[in-house]
Amino acid sequence: MHAMQYEFTLPADYDMGIVRSRVARVAHLLDGWAGLGVKTYIMRERGVHGSPVNQYGPFYLWNTMEGMNGFLWGGAFQRPVDDFGRPEIRQWSGLAYEEGTDAGSPAAFAVRRRQPVPDGVELASFMADAADGTGRLAAQDGAVLAVTAVDTRAWELVHFSLWAQDAPRAEGDVFEVLHLSAPGRGGLPRGRQW
Repeated sequence: MHAMQYEFTLPADYDMGIVRSRVARVAHLLDGWAGLGVKTYIMRERGVHGSPVNQYGPFYLWNTMEGMNGFLWGGAFQRPVDDFGRPEIRQWSGLAYEEGTDAGSPAAFAVRRRQPVPDGVELASFMADAADGTGRLAAQDGAVLAVTAVDTRAWELVHFSLWAQDAPRAEGDVFEVLHLSAPGRGGLPRGRQW
């Protein structure tokens, strides 16, 4: 499993209805994308759930590198680049994935928390603890799914979870889920990824 996210930070007075309309118009195009586990079309609005910015920031879980590369280099990614500009793309290797207690419910909110991997920690136990935390998060009431992944270039963890209710039980940046494409969700490997 491979995680990926890019963000478009928009002006403070940007009409976020434009993002909602765009997602409503194009989101279905990835509902059957080969190699894609999950794509969450997520956004946050300035002043809502503590967000300091207007931002559109899709988050992906890929089952295959071919699927991800097909999306990035096969033409589909050109549409958001043409609409918003070319973003920096963050990528993380999967540490753990779990379906949540409300896995069958539609996701209303996403929470993303980035965490540095401190210098001097014993990596095996630190990563094992992070993976175990994914299971604890997924066991919370209202959790749809939870994932933890690591960027070994920046030594950063990302904790990402989807929630079926208005009050997510996770700390981090809160996003509204506009659409969920999940053609390969059932094929995402559960538990620790090593």
